[in-house]
Amino acid sequence: MIRINLDVMMAQRKMSSNRLAELVGITPANLSILKNEKGKAIRFTTLNALCKALDCQPGDLLEYVEDESEANE
Repeated sequence: MIRINLDVMMAQRKMSSNRLAELVGITPANLSILKNEKGKAIRFTTLNALCKALDCQPGDLLEYVEDESEANE
C-alpha cells in the first residue's frame, strides 16, 4: 500500500491545510482526502504542485508499506 506522509511534511514546513490547498489549487476537502489517505489516486499535476509548495520530493510524500494481505501472497 502507498502511504501519504502529507501531514508530516506540512508539520515540518509549518503549513496549514487551507494555505496548502490554496497554493496547490485544490479544495481543502480534496486535500483532506489525500491527507487522511482516503484517496484512490493522485494526479501528477497535483503531486507536482504539492512538491513545489512544500519544497520536497515525491518520495518525501509517498511511501510504500507492505500490506498484510500482500505479505501473505
